[in-house]
Amino acid sequence: MARISDIIEKFIVSMMTDDEKDILEIQRNELAEHFNCAPSQINYVLSTRFTPEKGYYIESKRGGGGYIKIIRVAIKDDNDIGRLLISSIGNQITTQKAYNVIENLNKNEFISNREALMMKNAISNSALSSVEYKNDLRAKILKYMLISLLSEE
Repeated sequence: MARISDIIEKFIVSMMTDDEKDILEIQRNELAEHFNCAPSQINYVLSTRFTPEKGYYIESKRGGGGYIKIIRVAIKDDNDIGRLLISSIGNQITTQKAYNVIENLNKNEFISNREALMMKNAISNSALSSVEYKNDLRAKILKYMLISLLSEE
């Protein structure tokens, strides 16, 4: 059986897909009532499933029921990649966050399946097993791979 977090995520994604919107505004409390859960559960789903690495930005307003604006960012050009580099990668990045960046690039057809697999393997924990500061090195490697892809065109 699916966990409530998975169900909430699928519901939100389907609302964005059904309307073919890049912006969705919803009431936190109404969503919590719909799923018979605490509003904090909605916050958890938003903070873990709708992240910049996965191509989303969240705007939230508390009080008065609070609304949530979910913005899907489509990667269309080099400027989008530049913003992704700055906002998501920074000086350190975990394996999972790096994989999310790569999967988002692949999903938006900026990189091929083969390129995605090579990138994931290059920054995996097993590839960096003898390195003390894995997340620092992983961020540098990922940035340089993306810069190489950008300069290829």
